Amino acid sequence: MMRFAALRSENRRLALKLTGFAAGAFAFGFALVPLYEVLCEITGIGNPKSLARAAEARPDGLADTRTITLELIGNLPSVGNWEFRPVVNSMQVHPGQLYETFFIARNLTGQDTVAQAVPDVAPSKAVAWFHKTECFCFTPQSFRSNEERVLPVRFFVDKALPSHLDRLTLSYTFYDESTRVAAR
Repeated sequence: MMRFAALRSENRRLALKLTGFAAGAFAFGFALVPLYEVLCEITGIGNPKSLARAAEARPDGLADTRTITLELIGNLPSVGNWEFRPVVNSMQVHPGQLYETFFIARNLTGQDTVAQAVPDVAPSKAVAWFHKTECFCFTPQSFRSNEERVLPVRFFVDKALPSHLDRLTLSYTFYDESTRVAAR
């Protein structure tokens, strides 16, 4: 009888500990949202507020008279499973004017999958003046097996871009998310 009471007491303590752990995990889940926003604000990566501001940003409509050469590059981290390329390799743009260009992606993995594009602007000091208002890189893209899709990018270069910068490069690396998750 004593052994049964001691076992029952141990079970209660374990149940209380597990309940406390579950409640802590639940509270931590709620705390992740503001923690994520703080982390994004500190690092400047994936900040939902700045992405929303960039999406709402509109050029003033008056184009600068100077011309900037924008080179477009599509990269794949590995060879063979995707086709990914820009429709045009370069374009001439005027700061302050809204432009649209396209990339083509084709799933050659033989299965349905999800892919995500990660953008990069070079030189890196020009990032503050390059604004994407619409981009396939904002969200993961679902592709069926052998599906080909034309992916739009709408952007403008801020007129405040320093005058010594006359050539920019917009490159995307296109990752197959299913292989990245499986590799972990």
